[in-house]
Amino acid sequence: MNIADDNSQSKYPTFSDELIEQCTKSRDFRPILFEWYKYVGLFCNRISCISSDSPAFQKIPSVHYAVLIGLLNRCSRLMLANVRLSSTRKYGETTRLLDRSISESAIKIQWLCHKDNPDSFVRYLADGLKKDLILKEQIEQNIQNRNGSILVIEQRMLDSVQNCINLSGLSEQDVSNAKKLPDFANMCKDLEFNDVLYTAIQRMGSHAVHGTWSELVFNYLQYEDDQRFYPRDHEIDTQDAQYIVVIHLVLGAMEYFLRHVISDVPERSEIIATLNEVDGKIIEIQQLAWDSDFSSNS
Repeated sequence: MNIADDNSQSKYPTFSDELIEQCTKSRDFRPILFEWYKYVGLFCNRISCISSDSPAFQKIPSVHYAVLIGLLNRCSRLMLANVRLSSTRKYGETTRLLDRSISESAIKIQWLCHKDNPDSFVRYLADGLKKDLILKEQIEQNIQNRNGSILVIEQRMLDSVQNCINLSGLSEQDVSNAKKLPDFANMCKDLEFNDVLYTAIQRMGSHAVHGTWSELVFNYLQYEDDQRFYPRDHEIDTQDAQYIVVIHLVLGAMEYFLRHVISDVPERSEIIATLNEVDGKIIEIQQLAWDSDFSSNS
C-alpha cells in the first residue's frame, strides 16, 4: 500500500519561521491549522481508497467495507468543502453545519469498528432504510388511491429505494426487524468519550443545525446601540476549535478503520504512527493556542 511512505514527514505541511512567529504572537494559529486540516482531509481520502484486494486486507463483508469507506469519503469530502469555504475567511456559520456532519460520521466509523460485529452494521444500514420504507409505503398508498396509476416520479423514487435495499444485502423484513441504532450519546459512551466532547459536538452543534436563538445571536444577528437587531453579514470566520476537534476525530476514525481492516500489523502500525504523529502536532498547536484560556482569572 505504501500509504505511510506517501505521507512521510517530508510530505507534511511546512511553515515559515515568520508565520510561526506571527501566529505565536497573536495566539491565532488558524493559518497553520488550516493547512493541517487540509492535509488530514486529503489523507482521509487516501485511506478510503485502500483496496479490499490488498494482501494486507482482512476479509470482512463487502457491504461492511462499503459502509466504512463511504463514511471516510464523506468525512474527506465535507472537510475539503470546509477548506474551500473557510479559505475565504467567511462562512464560518456554514462550516459549523458541516462540522456536525463530519463529526457524526467520524464517531460512527469508530463505533462500528469498536463494536466489530455484524449486528451493529445491520443496525446502521437499517437506520436509514427504515425511513426509506416509510416513503415507499406512502407512495404505494398514493398509487393504490389512484387505482394503480403510477406517476413517473413515483416509479423513480420506488426504484431508488429498492436499489438502496438491494445493495445493503438486507431484505425489507431484515430492515424492519433490526434493533434501533444507538443515539450519538450512547455511541460516545461506548467509545468512552467524556461528556464534554458529546456536549460540544452534539448539543452545541445542534444550534447550527436547528437555527436556535443562540445560533441566531452568534451568527445571524447584530445588536447595535442596545436598541435593535440587524441581519449580520457573512463575515463569520471559522474558529480554531472547529479545525482542532474535527482533525482529532477524523484521525481517530482512520485509526479505528485501519485496525479493523488491516491484518498485517507492521503495515498497519506504520500508517497509524503517521496519524499519531500528526495528532501530536495538533495537540502542540492546541496547547499554544489555548494556554491562556485555561489560566485563572483570580
